[in-house]
Amino acid sequence: MADAPSEFAGLERTLEERRQKVEAALRRLLLPGRAAAVEAAIATSLFAPAKRLRPVLALLVAEVLKGDPDAVLPAGCSIEMVHTASLILDDLPSMDDAQTRRGRPTCHVQHGEANAILAAFALLNRAFEILAEGWDGGPDAAARGRVARELSRAIGTDGMIAGQAFDLESTERVIDFPTLEFIHSRKTGALFMAAAALGALSARAQPAELAAVVAYAKNLGLAFQIVDDLIDVAGDAQAGKDTGKDLKKTTFVSFAGVDGARALAAELVASSQAAIEPFGPRAAPLAELARYVLVRKR
Repeated sequence: MADAPSEFAGLERTLEERRQKVEAALRRLLLPGRAAAVEAAIATSLFAPAKRLRPVLALLVAEVLKGDPDAVLPAGCSIEMVHTASLILDDLPSMDDAQTRRGRPTCHVQHGEANAILAAFALLNRAFEILAEGWDGGPDAAARGRVARELSRAIGTDGMIAGQAFDLESTERVIDFPTLEFIHSRKTGALFMAAAALGALSARAQPAELAAVVAYAKNLGLAFQIVDDLIDVAGDAQAGKDTGKDLKKTTFVSFAGVDGARALAAELVASSQAAIEPFGPRAAPLAELARYVLVRKR
């Protein structure tokens, strides 16, 4: 994330340091195979310029809860692989039919629809393989199983799949606010919540601590989506996929207007910060991240 006020310079350095750790770990964890065309499609999407916010969130949560962030890193990468797979699928002609993502041609545009679909499933498979195999210094098999269940639920038929299905059904229809919130709490919020839960579980968090960081992440994810909607209206193609693609859908901006959407995002950020108040000063990085999401430009 860039173009935020200079007051966030320290946080930006922290995020960039963690992002680079995630980037290096992804390259280590992505194993070579025997399907060159599919592997090229995977690389195009997984190593496109990205914020890596979800795995970075998992690392920050672990640090706030006095866990070892390195023990979280492979699991954080599994979330990033799942997130990338979801973007590939979301962009397909049968879904949102997006031509660009992060200022570049989408995976199916570059590599064909079949290779894009195979790349998405390969990333999903590798993500859960990482959790099944384990890693030195990481959580035990029981804890990894719990993480895998959280991730499975986040992307299942009451998670991202439900959000995407409702989103597709809502094209060119006016929907009410509860439906809009349902869609984005699952399409965007679910993986934020899974990332926070992963960081907390890896740090052996108490139930109250786990609930607090998941509540934080739920509100953060919705605020992130609202800011995405605002950026879409502003028309910065570097921010994500094709700008203006959501004009046929009800978004937070079309529902509440620009000023209303900004106010709602601010309320969600305040709620996310309130959720982690019991942690005191050690939660400062998470509170600052929430404010940073609110002012991001891409």
